[in-house]
Order: sequence, then C-alpha cells, then structure tokens
Amino acid sequence: MRIDVLSLFPDMFSGPMHDSIVGKAIENGHLTMPVTNFRDYSTNKHGNVDDYPFGGGAGMLLQPQPIFDALAATQEQAAAEGLPKGRVILTDPAGVTFDQHVAETFAHEEHLTFLCGHYEGYDERIRSLVTDEVSLGDFVLTGGELPTMVMIDATVRLLPGVLGNAESAPGDSFSSGLLEYPQYTRPADFRGMTVPDVLISGNHQKIAEWQQKEALRRTYLRRPDLIDHQHLTQQQKHLLADVRIEEEEKRDQQSRS
Repeated sequence: MRIDVLSLFPDMFSGPMHDSIVGKAIENGHLTMPVTNFRDYSTNKHGNVDDYPFGGGAGMLLQPQPIFDALAATQEQAAAEGLPKGRVILTDPAGVTFDQHVAETFAHEEHLTFLCGHYEGYDERIRSLVTDEVSLGDFVLTGGELPTMVMIDATVRLLPGVLGNAESAPGDSFSSGLLEYPQYTRPADFRGMTVPDVLISGNHQKIAEWQQKEALRRTYLRRPDLIDHQHLTQQQKHLLADVRIEEEEKRDQQSRS
C-alpha cells in the first residue's frame, strides 16, 4: 500500500509514524508513506497557502492552488508505480465518523491520500478533489495531522502480514462489532486476584464460549448501542440473555447490601 500525506507540518510524521507497527510495515515493505509539504507547491512568492475568506469571516482559509498542484504531483508519482489515484481523504469535522468499518474499507485500497487541513478551513473547491470526508468525532483540533495519524495507524495494522499474529486484528474490539473480552496473563493469582478457572482448564470449547459471553457482557455494560446494530447468532442471543439475568441479579444484590 502507498499512503500519501499532504501536510504543512511533515515533521510531525517523521517520528511517531515510523515507530511501532506503522514503522515496521514501512521497514518490511508493506507500506510506503511519502509526506508532502504542500507549501512547496505554492506559486505565491512568499510561499503563502492561505488567504482571507470572500464575504468576510474569522480566520484564514487554505487556498486551492497549492493543494491541487501537490495532489497532482503525488498522483503522478503513484501512477509511475502502477498505482491508481485511489481514495483522497479530507480530515474534516463535517465528514463521516471514522470507525473500524472505515478502517477496514481503507485497508482494501492500494493507494490512499490524506489532506491535512489547518487554519479556519478549506476553500470549498478543494472538496472537488476528495472521495471521502472523515472526522474523528465531535471535537475541534488545531489541524488534520493527528486525525490522519490515527486513521493511518488503524488502517495499516489491518494490512496482511503487518501484525505478527494473523488473528490479532480480527479479534480486536469493534472488528467483530463487540468490545473485546477480558484477557489475562501470568501469574494466575496476582495479589489475590485470580484468573477465571475456565481459562486455565484447557477446554477450548468452554474457553471460546466464555470469551463470547464476556465480550457480550462488556459490550452490554459499556456500549449497549453496539449490540443494537448487531445481527446476533442464536448462541449469542442465549448468552446475552444469561448476561442480562446475571447483571440484574448483581444489581439486586447491590441494592440490598
């Protein structure tokens, strides 16, 4: 996969994005990630990339010319590698909310380009370049670099061969539509806190059932909205019914104590 990033602050990507999983993906040839400073494509003698909005208003807007030209250059480079133009992603509060499904969609692409915004916003004509407008959530950041890093990290770890354990990504929270079940490692007894007996029983069928039930329990307690959007199997429905009964009994006991 090739991921192009267009940013006014390319140095922000030189450290974090070359460590851990993303760095290993680059090192192992699963990913190339050129970062382009679109200020370099400004035709303004002062290298300006922003200007006042027509009609007035607070703040400055990114001009179209530097971004149009920077994107054309990066797409030309990608084409020379035999890659398609791919998706062009604008980080914008008005976009769809980024989630695991979006990450999985991005991970199936050969080429992605992220446009990192700054200042008060974009000239509206820049939107004609993009295929996707994506937001991390209902809050405001100073620029699009941090959201872009998050989206790249979530996407790259889904690429084949990137994670050491091929089963890691499918088992993550949200990949199955549920939160991940509780996990434990040695020692089995730590300061009186013990690992559930089923996990050290060696009975793989019982372990799988426990994991499914506890994933449902954690989702039911913390993110019940996720369950509302799930197509549960019959087994999951039975397990969830047990969870609801057990949690109701716990609440009754707590109210009596």
